Amino acid sequence: MTLGKRWTRDELIIAMNLYCKLPFGQLDRRTPIIIEVAQKLGRTPSSLSMKLCNLASFDPVLQARDIKGLRGASNADRGIWQEFYTNWEELGVKSEELLQELFDNVIPEEYQLPRQPKSQNVREIKIPKSQPTGDTEVEASVKARIGQSFFRQTILANYNSRCCITGNPIPQLLIASHILPWGDYPEHRLDPHNGLCLARTQDAAFDGGMITFDEDYRLVLSSYLESFLPEDVLEHDFVAYHGKQMRLPEKFQPNPNFLRRHREEIFLDN
Repeated sequence: MTLGKRWTRDELIIAMNLYCKLPFGQLDRRTPIIIEVAQKLGRTPSSLSMKLCNLASFDPVLQARDIKGLRGASNADRGIWQEFYTNWEELGVKSEELLQELFDNVIPEEYQLPRQPKSQNVREIKIPKSQPTGDTEVEASVKARIGQSFFRQTILANYNSRCCITGNPIPQLLIASHILPWGDYPEHRLDPHNGLCLARTQDAAFDGGMITFDEDYRLVLSSYLESFLPEDVLEHDFVAYHGKQMRLPEKFQPNPNFLRRHREEIFLDN
C-alpha cells in the first residue's frame, strides 16, 4: 500500500458515489462499506473517510445547516463535485459501474446502501416494459437499470429510508419518486434534487397530480382528491398530513423549481 498517493479520477468518482449514498454521520472510517471500498482501492479507511468529508465541504445544504466537512479539499475534489452537479445522468451511472466493478459486479448484502431485506420486491423507476432488441437498446437498458440503482439508493439513504410524508419505514413500500417525470426530463433522471422518498400510495398520488408541495415544502391536496372525502383511508393517508412540511433530507433537498413545475404542469388544480 502506498500512502499519500494521488487520487485518480475513477477513485474520486467512487468516493462521490459513496458520499451520495451515506448519511453525513456515516462518513466514518468505521463504516463497513468505507472499510471494504478503501481496502479494494488500496487505501486506508481513514483516507477514504477524509476524502468523503472533503467532498462534504462543497455541499450547500450542509453549509446552510452550519455543518462543515474537512478543509483542504483539492481542485480535483471540486472538479468531481462539479461534474456530478452538471451531469448526474452520466456520472451517476459511471460511479455505480465503477463501484460494482470493485466488487466483481456482486455487492454483498451487508455492503449495500441502504441495506434491504432479501425478500425485497420494489419498484424503482418507471422504465418502459418492452424488451430491448439489438446491442444499442440492450446497453441503454442496462445503463438505465444501473442508474436507477444509484438514484434509489441515494434517495432512500438521504431520507433515512422513510416516506417524507408519512414516515413509513418499510423498504418494500418505499419508492424513489421523481418530481419531474422520468420520461419527460431525461437530464434530471438521476439528479437527487429531483427525488422524493414516498410510500407507494403517496407516490401514486404525487405522480398522478393528486397531491403536491408548496414553496415551503408543505403538502397540498387537490380538489379531486378532496372530492372523495370523507373517507377514513384518505383521512389517514393524506388529510392528516395536509399543510405539514415534508421530512426534508439531510442532503440533496428537493429543487424548489422542480416542485414549482410539478405544481404547474402535473398538479390537477391548475
